Amino acid sequence: MANHVGNEGKVKIGANQVAEIRGWEVQEQIDTVDDTVMGDEWKTHKTTHKGWTASATCLWDETDTNGQQACTIGASVTLNLYPEGDGSGDTYKTGTATVKSLGLSTTHDGLVERRIEFEGNGALSESTV
Repeated sequence: MANHVGNEGKVKIGANQVAEIRGWEVQEQIDTVDDTVMGDEWKTHKTTHKGWTASATCLWDETDTNGQQACTIGASVTLNLYPEGDGSGDTYKTGTATVKSLGLSTTHDGLVERRIEFEGNGALSESTV
């Protein structure tokens, strides 16, 4: 059984690696509609549309023009999420996404962090490097 440590992960916008990544997350979901009718003892449902969202947290780097700075609100990007690195044979998730939100935070005793949230626009697929 293979497992991986988190520091192998990477995020790329197209072919460009996003600098200073601290972590990322992707969620795939499906909508459901209730099809329960009178006389049914248990609720039932049907599935409808699939979707996905993702987010990345990084240390803010205003000089990362092809990574962090390429993520502007409303931008359509090709998002590539690598849980195990980007070496030959490694798997990754890829899809077109809209940059939905950008956050910037800091504390008096910490580093400035950026949070980027994405909403999938179409399918999220799994590929191999």
